[in-house]
Amino acid sequence: QVQLVESGGGLVQPGGSLRLSCAASGIFFRLYTMGWYRQAPGKQRDLVAVITSGGSTNYAESVKGRFTISRDNAKNTVYLQMNSLKPEDTAVYYCSADRSGNFYWGQGTQVTVSS
Repeated sequence: QVQLVESGGGLVQPGGSLRLSCAASGIFFRLYTMGWYRQAPGKQRDLVAVITSGGSTNYAESVKGRFTISRDNAKNTVYLQMNSLKPEDTAVYYCSADRSGNFYWGQGTQVTVSS
């Protein structure tokens, strides 16, 4: 059974930082492309960042220079370090795992940026 469990969300002031974690089980983690998506109320779910099995990364333009995705294959965990947070970053953040047509989602974690 595949499980992706996110943690680290919460309420933060503008300009602050958060670090999201996603612990994976039930997959051969090191072979998967891992990603973070987000969905704000009334909007579609959008890609935030991805990291391939080889460690290559890609980011949405809106988060470049502020967010960093990383992975620890020994811990089967992917991270999203979010700095200089803005109110428009408020959303539910979802972890994803993707390989050869097999795609899995986590349950999501809420991030709220507000003063």
